[in-house]
Amino acid sequence: MRTELHIPSDLKFLGIVESWLLGALELELGSEVDWKKQSNRMRLVLVEAYSNVVRHAHRDQPNLPVLIRLEMRDRAIHLEVWDCGQGFDLNNYLPPEPDDFQEGGYGWLILNRLMDKVEYRLQINGHNCLTMEATLLNTTQVPAEVE
Repeated sequence: MRTELHIPSDLKFLGIVESWLLGALELELGSEVDWKKQSNRMRLVLVEAYSNVVRHAHRDQPNLPVLIRLEMRDRAIHLEVWDCGQGFDLNNYLPPEPDDFQEGGYGWLILNRLMDKVEYRLQINGHNCLTMEATLLNTTQVPAEVE
C-alpha cells in the first residue's frame, strides 16, 4: 500500500494528518498488531515530525505545503515527511543532557527511539526529507516484557 497527503503548514490540520495516517494503517493492518500501542507510537512520531515542519522549517509560512508519504509492506512502515524550509543541519545537533530541563531539542531523540531507522536529507530538488522506518510486531510476536 502506498499513499500520500499534501497539506498546508498549519497546526490546525494536525487532526487531519493524524486521521489520515492512523486510518490508513488501521485499514491495512487490521488486527495483526496491538493497535492501541502502535497507534500511540505512530501518532507521536507523526505529531513530532509534522509539528517540527510547521514550527521550524515553514515558520510563519502556512501556505507552504507539507508532503507526507506512507508505504506499507507486510508490517514494514516507510514514512517520509517533505518540507520546503532551510533545513536542519544534524551536525549542529546536541542532544539534551539528562540534568538539563530544556524546553526543546528532544524531537530527534524521540523519533530515533520510536522508529527502527531515521534519516534526514537536506535539499533534494529544493526540499528536505525526513525518512522513518519501522517494522511493527504482530500480536503474537510481542515480547512479554513489552506488554
